[in-house]
Amino acid sequence: MDSSVHLDNVVMRFGDFTAVQQMDLKIESGEFFSFLGPSGCGKTTILNMVSGFLEPSEGVVRIGGQDMKGVPANKRPTSMIFQNLALFPLMSVAENIEFGLEVRGVSRAERKKVSDRLLELVALEGSGNKKVSELSGGQKQRIAIARALAVEPQVLLLDEPLSALDLKLRQHMRTELKEIQRKTGITFIYITHDQGEALTMSDRVAVMSAGKLQQVADPISLYQSPHTPFVASFVGENNTISGKVIECRAGEAVIDAGLLGQFAGRVLNPIEVGTQATLFIRPESLQLGQGADFELVTTLSEVNFEGSYLTLSSQAGETPLNIQLRANQYQEDMVAGRHQILSFRAQDAIIMAGEADDV
Repeated sequence: MDSSVHLDNVVMRFGDFTAVQQMDLKIESGEFFSFLGPSGCGKTTILNMVSGFLEPSEGVVRIGGQDMKGVPANKRPTSMIFQNLALFPLMSVAENIEFGLEVRGVSRAERKKVSDRLLELVALEGSGNKKVSELSGGQKQRIAIARALAVEPQVLLLDEPLSALDLKLRQHMRTELKEIQRKTGITFIYITHDQGEALTMSDRVAVMSAGKLQQVADPISLYQSPHTPFVASFVGENNTISGKVIECRAGEAVIDAGLLGQFAGRVLNPIEVGTQATLFIRPESLQLGQGADFELVTTLSEVNFEGSYLTLSSQAGETPLNIQLRANQYQEDMVAGRHQILSFRAQDAIIMAGEADDV
């Protein structure tokens, strides 16, 4: 069955405000697809257009190749899990799961078969008679998933469902969600502002800012080859060095950063000599000491121990630079005021047009 979702040149306006700028995007059948971006960027608006709670101002939403214009939310082949889960507290676990089926007139015996099967799927066998209040946060999350799956949707929509959970449980539920998606083969569309969630679970990720689609890619490509300054800054940590482009060559550019020196990096978008630009380099791509293509003389300002790794904060003139090291690389002379050389390879840096302050 085709469970693809095509946002065919959709636009969403609320009065004079454009919440979602023109977007043409196809989510494939059986894909775990995430929309990632800060609050207010239009992620939930997209989910509401797919679910039928909103009709786009322009364009068409297609599910399984079918135009959804005029099709109400309760007639669409979708199911949604909300941020607050919206479980019914006075119903048992089984009654929560079976609710959508009961509304559709499914027999009691068939409803029982479905709820038993789904309780097994979410690893909560034998919990059907429990009250919602007896469940932990992670168990409630799994019951919300089971209830959404009970009506056999082609597309499951998830609106930041893990945001209320503590860190350890969130990390556990990422694995659970991905496993459930793999077992069911249903198309998942996931909304989050948490890059860890998006990168961990998704087949592809769409990064959004101010209603505009910035980039769509698989998690590794998104992290290693961001196409816009916003994506480079929002997805993971990045150091930035400002300068003017003085040379362009095949797939690479060189910037002059004044007193800091001249540095080369990869170029993913066309750029011209004379353009003001920013070089992006990840903290884990910097190394202590000499040995790489380019070097920076810095002054250490702070050492942060974060369990399995260290983050060293330093300054190269007025430019702040962070380097990430393994925890076992810690040395006792890593103290504020120490001078240190940082180096990096050109292939690990990316140069894009624009000032660092605009990113």
